[in-house]
Amino acid sequence: MTKFDPHKSEENYKSWRYEKGALFKGISEKNRELLLQYLDDMEIGANVSPVSKKGPRSYIRLRNLKSKVHSWALIIENELGIEYIPELENKEREFLQLVKKIRDGKVKTRKKTGDSFTGVGTLIKAFKALWHWYQRVKRKESIDVRDITQDLDARDAKPHFNYFTIEQLNKLCYEAKYDYRVLMMFLFDTGIRAPTELMNVKVSDLEWNKEKKHFTLTIREETSKTFGRRIKLLLCSDILKDYIKNKKIKPDKFIFTTVPCRVNQYLKVLGNKILGMGEFQKKRGTDGRFYMCSKNGLTMYDFRHSSACYWLPRYKSESALKYRFGWKKSEMIHYYTELLGMKDTISDEDLYVDVSKTQLERDIANKGNEITLLQEQLQAQDKKMEAMMDIMKAMQLETQLKNREIVVVQ
Repeated sequence: MTKFDPHKSEENYKSWRYEKGALFKGISEKNRELLLQYLDDMEIGANVSPVSKKGPRSYIRLRNLKSKVHSWALIIENELGIEYIPELENKEREFLQLVKKIRDGKVKTRKKTGDSFTGVGTLIKAFKALWHWYQRVKRKESIDVRDITQDLDARDAKPHFNYFTIEQLNKLCYEAKYDYRVLMMFLFDTGIRAPTELMNVKVSDLEWNKEKKHFTLTIREETSKTFGRRIKLLLCSDILKDYIKNKKIKPDKFIFTTVPCRVNQYLKVLGNKILGMGEFQKKRGTDGRFYMCSKNGLTMYDFRHSSACYWLPRYKSESALKYRFGWKKSEMIHYYTELLGMKDTISDEDLYVDVSKTQLERDIANKGNEITLLQEQLQAQDKKMEAMMDIMKAMQLETQLKNREIVVVQ
């Protein structure tokens, strides 16, 4: 079954690579050849990391890598005057100083707006992937290349996202247009990855349970970032069923087709108006003109986080929650739900359980102390009884001896 590509990643990458000359503006020819060799290997799955999955990299990944390694080539050439990335092998200290400058915001991006780099950790991960690939290539030629990335810190600050409850979702839905109301309920209920998984959902992926009156959604393997799965839609089934009927969407058609950037624009305005999320600022564009943009506004990405926070206390097992959201690692649960908002969902009943547990532990400890004291008292009494028995035996023995003496005298 064909996978819908909302970002047109494959089309754009192939056009750049095979039709437009694979240009990397502003870098040396040696670096260009190196980067193309790297991307070509990743496209077919050659010389990949032994700890990563085998096979070709997705075109979303390839476009991301292309942008990151292009930025690195420009930075290294402009800041260090090195026109061939492998020459960094003997410039490790200078390279570490350069990375610090990037983190400190002293190195600007390729954009005309002159912004500093955000997501530096992701940028560093891309360089590490490039360098380790180069090491593997050279190792096949019996050339040992030193790893200059061992001291690099690839950690990133967690991106900002807006947490909201189901009550706040209802407020958003009350004010939203019909199409967006259905979309928001679907996003919150499923916690689906948007837009990649979301825009690949067809009517045929839904199965109606007549007995329990809800849909079961199949997220197909080929459309998922991790693995396919079947999940119950317990919040949005009714409104989704009416939507499909009203819009007369055929079984082989996609349900949600609005362009992702347009959806996010609408959500940012709605979220700011209803919940006060984000703020609008004037920003100069690449053409020199000013326009209004939203900083930290509501996006589809926020629905996955808030959905995770909603379902976390409702699932009995960690594995079931991971399955619903398509996570392979348990740490993703912590990543998506570690926020102040999760503390706000703790109810009095939850707190009562914690208090009761603590009180129970104290009661058990007190009972344990009482039992220990009683045991010590019993042991002391046992010793006294043993001493008394010894005295009684001694007295009996003494009496017996006296009686024998009397018999002998007579």
